[in-house]
Amino acid sequence: MCTVFKAAVREAVPHATLIVDHFHIVQLANRAVTEVRPRMTMTHRGRRSRATDPEWQQRNRLTRSVSRMRGEPVDRLTDTLESLPTKIGAPILTAQNAKEDLLDLPALARTHPNRETAARLLHRFYTRCADSDLLELHRPATTIETWWPEVLAFLHTGITNASSEGTNRVIKTVDHDAYGFRNPKTNASAPTRPPPAAIADTSTPLSFEEP
Repeated sequence: MCTVFKAAVREAVPHATLIVDHFHIVQLANRAVTEVRPRMTMTHRGRRSRATDPEWQQRNRLTRSVSRMRGEPVDRLTDTLESLPTKIGAPILTAQNAKEDLLDLPALARTHPNRETAARLLHRFYTRCADSDLLELHRPATTIETWWPEVLAFLHTGITNASSEGTNRVIKTVDHDAYGFRNPKTNASAPTRPPPAAIADTSTPLSFEEP
């Protein structure tokens, strides 16, 4: 979802169909929940999240799709949020529900959805965001509104670049790991940097054996 990229494509290939696939929609939805949770902790607990905070303990479940979870974890997540102080739990639960509303849209891809179904789910998402005073929900609603033609194109075509996104992620991860070997002095925190003895003795080549 880049306006510069969109403008460049429109200029270079004006007849191309732009698509926003589910990867970016899911990322947008999860970001909203991830932003609401620590802000509520900071606002009402007066500090950053701790491992003992129930909302922090549920952070991974908050970014998972309910449709991909079993009933017990979903019930535990809901019970935890409802048992929190209202000023903390209620906004997080609202953000969680808005996230699920948004995720229902890309789930329509490749199902040949009719216009009424897409409009109903979109209206439900907009309504939940509009009824909330959370800016973290207003932003994704505005983004979806701006990019709705491209989102709708994905729902109708199901075309995605998820495979290339996954490949790019692997390349970045490998590059980050290897960087510790190329420049260990400035990347002391790199998880795969060689041990100090190997760094000191530069005349001895590093060797790696299969475990």
